[in-house]
Amino acid sequence: MIGTSARLLALLGLLQGRPTWTGPQLADRLGIDVRTVRKDVERLRELGYPVDAVRGRDGGYRLGDQGRLPPLLLADDEAVAVAVALSVVGAAVPGLADVGGEALAKLERSLPGRLHRRVRALRETTEAGPANTGTNVADPTVDAVLLGELAAAVRDRQGLRFRYRDGERVEADPYRLVSWQQRWYAVARRRPGGEWAAFRADWMELRTPGAGRFQARPMEGGDYSAFVLREVASTGWRVHARILVDASADEVLARINPTVGVVETVDEAHSVLVTGADSLEVVAVWVGMLGLDFHVDSPPELVAHVRDLSQRYARALPPD
Repeated sequence: MIGTSARLLALLGLLQGRPTWTGPQLADRLGIDVRTVRKDVERLRELGYPVDAVRGRDGGYRLGDQGRLPPLLLADDEAVAVAVALSVVGAAVPGLADVGGEALAKLERSLPGRLHRRVRALRETTEAGPANTGTNVADPTVDAVLLGELAAAVRDRQGLRFRYRDGERVEADPYRLVSWQQRWYAVARRRPGGEWAAFRADWMELRTPGAGRFQARPMEGGDYSAFVLREVASTGWRVHARILVDASADEVLARINPTVGVVETVDEAHSVLVTGADSLEVVAVWVGMLGLDFHVDSPPELVAHVRDLSQRYARALPPD
């Protein structure tokens, strides 16, 4: 006789194969008695699979509501991980937004109620910033459980308590999750002042209990992605830099991906690129790819790194 887990999968396969089975038919196909069939059906129901009892002279079983697909056997973090991938696929791969949305809708319909609620919360509270063709040295690991908890807090208007980078203790009211450049940000109002901030999810350590429910005061204009881009350009990286460029703001903007940073006008021939990254190396690569003359005077670590690069490139050239 096959084991219980394998038998449950076999039972699911049979139920999907045709509309209705009687208990004796299932027992015969699985090599078990009718009493074990009833117990296995109860196990499937406990797992969230909609196995309906069919009334009649012979009785029987059928799967789902008029042939609806059964819930997927996904753990919480697995369901959230799939939802994360489908939620941002449109931003990551142009042309697939509609397909990703349809696939996510199908996933939601096939999940048990508990997971359906978590995945739906993630979809409804998430948006993606513009795609960036650049790459970073190392992308942070996405914690699916944390994303699910943040999405639920946004949906339920539940305040957050968490430790942020360098141990800062924060209480905030979350309004939106934004995915950008392989990172996730929670856009929230800080307590008690209500200032808007974008918190990197991989730098957050949630504390329980939370900070209590809040009355929603959405961002004016509702463009949470644009807010994240502005915040990250000035505060959201480990390394920040203001690069003076010998070119107009329009010329710099024409040469960069808008996700690299923010460009400020100085005069008709000069501008400042406010940018950053998680490493000195990435900042140096970005500014070097401008193809324009630029000047670096801070931070000191970046100045030293660019100086080392210039000497390394000079040594790489053949003698005059």
